[in-house]
Amino acid sequence: MPKVTFLPANVTVEFETGRLPYQEHGRPESILDVALNFDIPLEHACGGNCACTTCHVIVRQGDQNLSEMEDDEADRLDMAADLTLHSRLGCQSVVQGDVVVEIPSWNRNYVSESGASTLSARQEANR
Repeated sequence: MPKVTFLPANVTVEFETGRLPYQEHGRPESILDVALNFDIPLEHACGGNCACTTCHVIVRQGDQNLSEMEDDEADRLDMAADLTLHSRLGCQSVVQGDVVVEIPSWNRNYVSESGASTLSARQEANR
C-alpha cells in the first residue's frame, strides 16, 4: 500500500491502490486526491485541472514512485513560484509507491472554508 508523507506537518497517510474514493480534483490517486481524502490542506484553485500552479509540491523522496510528467504539467510548472528540479503539480502526480512531498510555505492554508483552523485538529490527531 502506497504511503504519502506531507511535510512540514510530517503527516503520513496510507491507502490501498484502487480503493481510494475519488474526490474529482486532479487525477485519481494523485497527490492532490490523496491529500483531499485525508483532510490535508493543499490549495487547488483550478479544481485540479492543470490550469494553475497552486497545488505545486516538492518531491523530497520517491520521484520514481510517481507517474511520469506529461507536457501539460511541465508547461504549467514553468510558471510556478520557487520551481525546483523536484517540483510537481499535486493534481497531475499519480502516486504509485511511497513518496515524501513538501508543501511550500507560500502554499500552506491552515484555515478551512468555515474559518476554523485545521492545524490544531491535525496536530491533535498526530499525538
